Amino acid sequence: MATTADIRTGLILKLDGGLYSVIEFGQNKTARAAAKVWAKLKGVDNGRTMEMTWNSGETIFPVRVEKKPFQFLYKDDTGYNFMDTETFEQISVGEEMVDAPKFLKDGQDVFVLINGETEQPMSVELPDKIVLKVTYSEPGMKGDTATRTLKPATVETGATVNVPLFVNEGDVIRINSKTGDYIERVKE
Repeated sequence: MATTADIRTGLILKLDGGLYSVIEFGQNKTARAAAKVWAKLKGVDNGRTMEMTWNSGETIFPVRVEKKPFQFLYKDDTGYNFMDTETFEQISVGEEMVDAPKFLKDGQDVFVLINGETEQPMSVELPDKIVLKVTYSEPGMKGDTATRTLKPATVETGATVNVPLFVNEGDVIRINSKTGDYIERVKE
């Protein structure tokens, strides 16, 4: 059995019949009362966020999760289709299970979190940093690089990302998949 001392970011807990991922956690200790452990949780299956508080040392129920490498194949009426890179088995998941579907491109490597008890996929995680080609961007003004001014650019997946003025159409850029922010221009 696990206790509140085992809570960490990314841990998936079973609460009230649902699965919740720990986004943030901490401990509150006062002089007279027992220590309390709090956690900000996000629903794996429903996306709902909530906060929970436990007494220190209380029992929690974590779910065993396997993180397997998969490759994105295509999107169709059934959802997003992925292939296990080891067994070549294919699965299809709904759009709500994919972290940032707007940044998925054919052949991209991702991680699928699989519930160890039911062997069902729970969510799809993209790598933290992804490389995409800019397909459309307004030209920037020459010499206007003194300020941190951004302009919208469309990348090869169809998503729009704010980039610095010096990024042009055809450039390859690195993007943070969690926030959608521009990181850097990549040399080909």
